[in-house]
Parts: sequence; C-alpha cells; structure tokens
Amino acid sequence: MSPHPTSIVVNGTAYRWPLRPVVAVCIDGGDPRYLQRFLADGTIPHIARCVREGFAGVADGSMPSFTCPNNMSIITGTPTARHGISGNFYLDTATWEPVVMTGPELLRGDSIVTRFAEAGAKVVSITAKDKLRRQLSKGLDVSQGHVSFSTEFIEKCTLADNGIENALAWLGMPKPGMYSMELSLSVLEAGIKLLRERRPDLLYLSLTDWVQHKWAPEEEGARTFYRQLDDCIGRLAALDATLALTADHGMSDKSNAAGEPNVIWLQDVLDAKFGAGETTVICPITDAFVAHHGALGGFVRVWSRGKVTARQIIDHIGGVEGIELALDRETACRLFEMPPDREGDVAVVARENVCIGTSARNHDLSGLQGHRLRTHGGTSEAKVPFILSRPLNDAYKAKAAAVPLKSYQLFDYAINGTL
Repeated sequence: MSPHPTSIVVNGTAYRWPLRPVVAVCIDGGDPRYLQRFLADGTIPHIARCVREGFAGVADGSMPSFTCPNNMSIITGTPTARHGISGNFYLDTATWEPVVMTGPELLRGDSIVTRFAEAGAKVVSITAKDKLRRQLSKGLDVSQGHVSFSTEFIEKCTLADNGIENALAWLGMPKPGMYSMELSLSVLEAGIKLLRERRPDLLYLSLTDWVQHKWAPEEEGARTFYRQLDDCIGRLAALDATLALTADHGMSDKSNAAGEPNVIWLQDVLDAKFGAGETTVICPITDAFVAHHGALGGFVRVWSRGKVTARQIIDHIGGVEGIELALDRETACRLFEMPPDREGDVAVVARENVCIGTSARNHDLSGLQGHRLRTHGGTSEAKVPFILSRPLNDAYKAKAAAVPLKSYQLFDYAINGTL
C-alpha cells in the first residue's frame, strides 16, 4: 500500500503524486529575450536540450509584473486575485500608510509545497531574497525534515527556523553579496546539493534579478550568468528530476537616448493639477534593495483622499506621454485578475520604455549611475518563459494548444502534465 495519497488538492487544483522529484526554478527577471539570444548562439546547451526534448512556450505572468505577486502565483497555482499579494506594498486607507505585503498572514490560500509536505512529501524552498521565504513556505513545519532558507541569510540558518544549520559551510561557497550573480547561483547550488543528498519530492528555487537589471541580453555579463545558470540546470537534470523553468517577470530598458531614466513623476503631475495631499501614488515595486531600480517600475497605484474621483485622475493622466493604461479599480482587477481590496482607485501602467515614480525628491537614483535603467512592472514585462525538461502527455498537449499558458500553472504542468 502506498505511504502517500495518489493526489493532493491545493487551492482547487488536483496534483498527482510526483513520478520523480520536481524542481521548479523561477529565474527572476528572466525575460524571454535572454533565452532566445542564448539558445540561438549555443550558450545554454542544457536548457536547449529541455526545449528540444521537453516542452517550451511563452506564458502570461501575473500582473503587476513584480517579484512577489508572481512567486506567490507560482507557489499557489493561482492568479493574484486569489492569493492577494499584488506587490510589495499597498496603502491602508485607514491610516494612509503603506503596508508591507511580504508577511505570510497576507497570503491567501495554501503553498503547494506546504500542502505536499503535510501529505508526506519531502520539500525544499530556497530563495535568494529573504522577503519571499516566509510566504513561499507559509505553514511549513521544517522540523519534519523540510528545508526553507534564503541565500541572503544563509549564514543564519538554524534547524528550528530553516531545517538546516551551518548551511554556509555545508554549501562550501563564500557568502554571496546582495548585488551579485552569486546570490542566485548559490540558490541553484544548494538545490543541487539537497537533491543529491536528500532527494526531496518538490523543490522551489527562486533567484534574484540583479543580473537582468544590470545587463541587457547582448551584454557579456548576462552571457556569463546564463552560462553558469545553464550548467546548474544540466546538473539538476542529470539527477533524474523533472525541471520546470519560468520567470516572475521580464525586463525592459527604460532609459532615454542620453542614458538617463525615462521617468514620469506621477505624484508631481497629480499635485500640480489637484493640489498636494489630494492623491497618493504608491510604487509597489519598492523594497529594501533599490540600488538596481531606484524604486521605479512600470506599474503604480493611485489613491484619492476623497475630493478627486478616479475618472478625473484618469482623464488628466491618460494623455501623458509614456502612459499606456490608466484604469479604475474595477477595470484593472477584471483585466489583470488582481484583488480589489488591495487595489488603488486608479492603476497606471507605463509604456515599455518608460517607468513611473512618485515625486523626483523621493527616489534615490544614485545606484544607477553608469548604467541604463532596466526595470519591470507593466504589461510589457508580463511575458515569461515556460520550459519543462520532459514532454507533455496528450491531455496537456491539448490543453497547451487550446488556452494561453499562465506561469502560475507551472506546477500543474510539471507534475500532472509530463511523461
């Protein structure tokens, strides 16, 4: 008799028990243009083999195209409207203060890895940035042999909190810097080592997008990273795992011809029209590590204090050069599957080569000196790769042909859809 159930239902989706270990890798900032370039020139032979022998497509990521919403979509198998994490911040209109959205108590629904762990599977969740760790492993009891840690704080791992101790010495790599490709590569190396030593049933490995913020696909720094990424993918595949590769968002150059950030200072625009204090612009890309994007992205939210209507805001900014969409709450939530209770009165999306900030005085762009601004958040960065190392069964071939791929279906396709 099998020691585990034949299937697990998580947030309404039934998942069969994995035939072999499933390793899901979220290549943070992994715009399809990087893979297209490096597949074409032979830089990434192991990923090329996945594309050739398994399944590959381009999927729709969740909006806004930021890290937290999309990682939570992947780990819950649901759109943003279901899991509720629609950025790093939302505005509490009772206090008019931004609320950090990275706590597990704000995540609605269950983590796929946690539900499998409760059913007897051995699971691993490793992230580059610690801001994701607690939400990704919401409810996970690491005392039962599971592992959950970030390489940001790898030197602080304990058995009680992370399911592993002395992790830095165990991994045998130097402590990676926050602004380095090694922060991502150490996630992959830890996943390889755990797969070899413990052979868990599910692994979720989430990287960071420092490389993609810094280098365009044609630059050598990007090629160096993807070559090392590909080597790690090859070693994971050699351990008889099913690999599932996607990204949380793409990445676009948002600088002008002079190399300066191409920014709409939206709070300044609104204050000039309606008066200071009548509206509040929130940049939900904002987190503790802004040196590579200056808290500038392609999506912001606007709240009104009451005197200005959403229609007035939309009518005023709709014609501003560089704004692609200005939508009221209901329309934005319907179009992008976002949670209404955490949405602003107006959602604003920038054009591909433009970003949006609050007021110029509120953004520190010193970290961008010497580099073009590359960032994300809008619909322009919502297309992501969707690659499986094994071919699809007939049912999922038909599914993939009939309806658009969504990145939050990654575990569904990897577990239920592969041979």
